[in-house]
Formats: sequence, structure tokens, C-alpha cells
Amino acid sequence: MKRSYSAFAEDIPPYSGPKATRDSYTDLKQLSAIPGHIYMRPGLQILPGQRRFSKVPWLVPMLELLPPTSIGHLKEWGLSTVFVLAKNYNKLVHVWEGVTAMAELWHPQTNSFVFPDFEATILLDELEILLGLPRYQRGEEPTISYTVEQINSWSILAYITTKKTDLYTMTSGMHVHLLPIAQWITSQCKRKTTNYTAIAKAAAICICGVILFPESDGAISFGNLSIIDSISEGMKIGQAILGFLYAGLTSAALGGPFYGSVIALELWMGMHIQFRTAEDLTTECKTMLNHPLAYMGGRLHMSTRAWCKTAQVKGMQAWRKYLRNLTVVDFGMRPRFMHGWIIHLPQRTGLALRLLGNEALVSYNPDRCYLQCGAVRPRR
Repeated sequence: MKRSYSAFAEDIPPYSGPKATRDSYTDLKQLSAIPGHIYMRPGLQILPGQRRFSKVPWLVPMLELLPPTSIGHLKEWGLSTVFVLAKNYNKLVHVWEGVTAMAELWHPQTNSFVFPDFEATILLDELEILLGLPRYQRGEEPTISYTVEQINSWSILAYITTKKTDLYTMTSGMHVHLLPIAQWITSQCKRKTTNYTAIAKAAAICICGVILFPESDGAISFGNLSIIDSISEGMKIGQAILGFLYAGLTSAALGGPFYGSVIALELWMGMHIQFRTAEDLTTECKTMLNHPLAYMGGRLHMSTRAWCKTAQVKGMQAWRKYLRNLTVVDFGMRPRFMHGWIIHLPQRTGLALRLLGNEALVSYNPDRCYLQCGAVRPRR
């Protein structure tokens, strides 16, 4: 069964311009008025210490064994940046205070961060650029659909192995465990088998599970397994990654666990809030050295000789004060290292981001964050 964007179009009003967005911002429900929102619960610990964001000792040794042909498949599927981030995952340092302070500004109603004078969110275009993913083309939104039928994890994993002992080890409940898959990859590589495509598919599950869909300790859901599996078939997964992150931010904002790609969030924060390129600097920015942005390549490559705008922001209280007083000027609507890449608003508001295998819809409202966009698409 498939449900497409058009199925929800009747509930989505047409984009009505920046003025309407500014007017609606003033009527937006205050974060402090949302029941259970962590904005009013400063003592609640939602992020640090969760094992799903700890170091992954098996990841890098497994990736170093991958044969060139399998790595070539990962690149063909648009996972080059994800592969690089995974290889350097254990070097990354998460600024949990900054991430927590951002989650405190997340509005579950609009899926946007609410600052004193404006709203901002992680745009689909930004996510695809930051993670080097295949991009949706303009005009494709109305045709996007995801399969929501029951997922058979064994049929997906059968492409990797048909041994029942392996399949039982790799799955439990409604989750797939990444460590047994990594161990299978290691075994195949050490034996120098030629199952290059199967090895690449298994590696994609591991690196995407760690970088894009961290949900529970060393495991991913069957739904996210199906999303990752679709990459090799040419499907674009940016919506699913963003929808999953939106849902995780909403969960955290309401006092639940945080899940989703914290690396994608930190890349976005680094691009807009933390760093600014500076050609005249002669010394490396120490904060930048262990930030995900240091490993971006291609169009987004940014020298570690950058200026960290938040270098003096230390501790939870300092991050709260900084972000709750952030201005439009400080946010950096047009980061230099986007190299002039223009982000266009869609023709309609409320594009439904559907999580594969999940009955929930996650609304997408880029029109509320029109200041981040370079141009508005004309209505048809």
C-alpha cells in the first residue's frame, strides 16, 4: 500500500507569502505555555549519557576492511559523506549543552526553532546538501510517496545472509542489531569473498544506523532498515531522515528521549550559529577540529581556519542565554560555505514528511522560515 503527498493536499493551504508568516509568528503559542515542554523544565536531562550517542568501537575497524568495490557502491548510492562521517565518528565531540538548549527552543506545533524575532528549521534542501544525499528536484514534492505496508526484515537481510542463526542474531523484537551485521561484514572481508554488493548493503545499514537513524542502543527499527535498504534502489531518503529528526526533537522537547541524527543537527547548528569562515585567520579553530563540519567535502568544504562565534559560550546556562537572545544577524541566513546555493520554498506549505513503516505524519513548514531561503517559488 502506498500513500502519496496528494492524499493530504486537501488539508494543506497554499503558500501565502512572508507577510502571512510574520503575522502567524505573533500568534504562535508560547513555548512556556505548551504542557510538559522542557523550556520550563531546566533541570531535565534529555541528552548526555545516552549510549546511542556513545563511541562505537566496532565501526571504524569494520569500515577499514571494506573492499574498494563495496566502497564504490556506497558512493554510487550517495553515501560518500555519510561514509566519511562514520570513519571519523569516534573523533567527533558533541556539544550536548548546545544541542539541549536548541531542543528547548523546538516548537512541536510548527517543527521549527523559535528565536526572539524569527523562526528557523532544518530545511530538506540543507539536510541533503550537508549530508551529500541525492536531492529532490523542484516539482517532485507532489509525487513523493512511501510504502507503509508491513515490513519483513528477514527478506531484506536475506540479501546479506540466509543463515537462520545469523538472522536470529541480527534481529530481536522490532529492531535490527548493528554489531552482528558488522561482524558478518568483517568475516566476509577477512575471507576475501566477492559478495561486494551484499557487503555494501550491510555496510550501508551500519553507517546509516549510526549516523542517520540512531534510535536505541546499537539497533535500528525495521522501518528505518527498509528506508536504508531502498537507497540501493535509487530512492531518495532525505525526507525520512528529516522526519525522523523532527520527531526526535519533538519527543525531547516534550520531555521524552531524543532520537534522530544528532550529527545532522550539529552540522546545521555549525553552519548557521557556531562558525563563520574567515580568510585572514592563520590558526586552526580547536572547536572546529572535532566538529562534523571539519569532515565535509565538495561544495561544503570549510577550512578549520574558521571563526567560532560561540567559543566563549560554555555550560548549559550560557548556551540558554545565547540562543534565547539570538538575533537574525547572528544566525547567519546565508552561510558563506553554502557557496551561493539557493534554497527555494516549495509551492505549498505543510509538505508531509512520512516515516517509512510509520503511521505518523511529520509536518514540514519551510514557509515559516522564509528568511533562510534565497527565493520563493511562484504559486501555480
